[in-house]
Amino acid sequence: MHEMSICESLMQIIEDQAQAQGFDKVDRVRLEIGRFAGVEVDALRFGFSVVTAKTLAADAALEIVDLPGRVWCFDCGETHDVESRTDDCPACAGRMLQPVGGEELRLKDLEVR
Repeated sequence: MHEMSICESLMQIIEDQAQAQGFDKVDRVRLEIGRFAGVEVDALRFGFSVVTAKTLAADAALEIVDLPGRVWCFDCGETHDVESRTDDCPACAGRMLQPVGGEELRLKDLEVR
C-alpha cells in the first residue's frame, strides 16, 4: 500500500512547514490528486488518519481535489478530459491517446493556526 508512504511523506512536509512558518496546529489539508495518479483515496484517507494521530495534524480534515485525466489525441490533435486511460477520444473515438494531465499528486494548501 503506497498510500501509507504518501501519508508519511505528507506528514514530513507538514512538520517541516510548521517549523519554518511557526504554526502548531493543522485544521485542514488539501491535496490535488489526478485521476491517473494511481492513488486509492479510501486507503489514503485511512493512512492519513493513522499517520497524523497524536501529531499537530491530528483531527485535521483531509480534502481531496479530484483532477481530471487529460489526454491528447493523435488522430484529431485535440486535448480532452477522460475518466480512464482506456477511454477512446470523446471527439473522434480515436484510440491513440497520450496522457498530458491527471498524474498530479500535490499538497495544494494547509489551513493552520
